[in-house]
Amino acid sequence: MPHNNSTSISPLSTFLIATFFLLSLFPGTFVSILWAPYNSLTARYFPANTPRNPVWCSSPNICTAPPTMSWFQKQFTLPSRSRGSYLITDTILKELPELKNYKTGLLNLFIQHTSCALSLNENWDEDVRADMTTALDRIVPEDKKGQGLYRHDAEGSDDMPAHVKSALVGASVTIPITNGRLNTGTWQGIWYLEFRDMKHSRKVVATIQGEKN
Repeated sequence: MPHNNSTSISPLSTFLIATFFLLSLFPGTFVSILWAPYNSLTARYFPANTPRNPVWCSSPNICTAPPTMSWFQKQFTLPSRSRGSYLITDTILKELPELKNYKTGLLNLFIQHTSCALSLNENWDEDVRADMTTALDRIVPEDKKGQGLYRHDAEGSDDMPAHVKSALVGASVTIPITNGRLNTGTWQGIWYLEFRDMKHSRKVVATIQGEKN
């Protein structure tokens, strides 16, 4: 009678082999399952502390919450002007009533054009603004006679000098805010300098960053 030499794998061996392959393929899952009871008990009996808002203390008896910084941005258009230097502080304050909401901060004004500028200067005597305009005209003369002072003349003889003046003066100003007011000096005002002969409408982007009241 023939003898049967075949062997069979026991269910336990099959389970162990399958478990080994699963652990090899998905070790992270095994670790998560293994630690699940421990993590559950830890979360139940040792709950995580609730995060608290930080507190600043200047002395043992004076502690306050840190200030919350806030941002605000707005775009508006300045009144149309021809060449000249103009005081626009009142216009800025009218366009930005949000300033009064800030205890401490900074106001940045940026003009979106390349033939005009913003500046801080004298806020009382109009002669200063007139002198500034004529002084810039002397520094950067206009080539009205076509003598070839500038290569760029496609938009008129006043255009290239306007670009140069814009680069010299600058396209933005930054002013501190204190207790809802612009903290400028006694004789300081915000200037808009227009360098083109014809009237232009100029857009300004105002950005406020600071601590609100």
